[in-house]
Amino acid sequence: MNGYGSQAMSTPLTRVLMRRPGDSLRAAKAADWHYGATFDAEKAIVQHARFAELVERGGAEIIWIEDTGDGLADSMFTHDPSLMTDRGAVILRMGKALRQNEPQMHADAYRAAGIPILGTIVAPGTVEGGDCVWVDGKTLAVGRGVRTNQAGIEQLSAILAPLGVTVLGYDLPLWLGEEACLHLMSVISPLAEKLALVHAPLMPAAFYMLLKERGYTLIHAPEADFASSNGLNLNVLPLSPGKVIMVDGFPATRAAMEAHGCTVETFEADALCIACEGGPTCLTRPVLRQAA
Repeated sequence: MNGYGSQAMSTPLTRVLMRRPGDSLRAAKAADWHYGATFDAEKAIVQHARFAELVERGGAEIIWIEDTGDGLADSMFTHDPSLMTDRGAVILRMGKALRQNEPQMHADAYRAAGIPILGTIVAPGTVEGGDCVWVDGKTLAVGRGVRTNQAGIEQLSAILAPLGVTVLGYDLPLWLGEEACLHLMSVISPLAEKLALVHAPLMPAAFYMLLKERGYTLIHAPEADFASSNGLNLNVLPLSPGKVIMVDGFPATRAAMEAHGCTVETFEADALCIACEGGPTCLTRPVLRQAA
């Protein structure tokens, strides 16, 4: 069995790429990285360690990228610089200038782990992993917005075509502006097969309708939680179908998922996720999820 392969969002997570935050986060200037008022590097490092414990306890092996003090504070959000497929990794190209050195870090980690690289997004294309959602094993939805452009979507489509994967691009709203980050995964978190948590007001209408047509049950997260968390209530990581991790502090969102049969674990993340605009999904790059 290969130690890689993932064309699903919620099947059992058995291997994942993560970066342990350290000196780069300690040296980060909040204004440069668009971090919020609750940012505290030391506290964030502790909160990340707690999150990693939950991931491992859920059955996933972590491939660690260590923080060498390279100044790449956002690189703890390993979801964005690469995408995994059943035939290997796609190295993406970041839309955020401060993050453009991160994809090479992922390429190096994959080579060290013996994982093949299927393709690479090159200029002028940009694609970030947070804009990519597997609707099913042969359909990838990609958000076109501030971080992912049409050239990148076209390149990704060409890379995935030999796998029989159809790539569908959807326009995202600008929302809070160019400096903020609205990914496609900012408005949807798949929880199990054909079950997803959504923030419908910011969803591309055509994507919303596609999910309904494909038989998805869409749980509408409380809008008050979305507003108070800057969208992080919606950033939920499935360890297996219906077993998820979310940021603590949003009981109404948790209750909405539990009402649909989900088991929810939480962790304190005010200094890590809320402040740095990236949740449990962002902190992980699934390398191996069991086939549906």
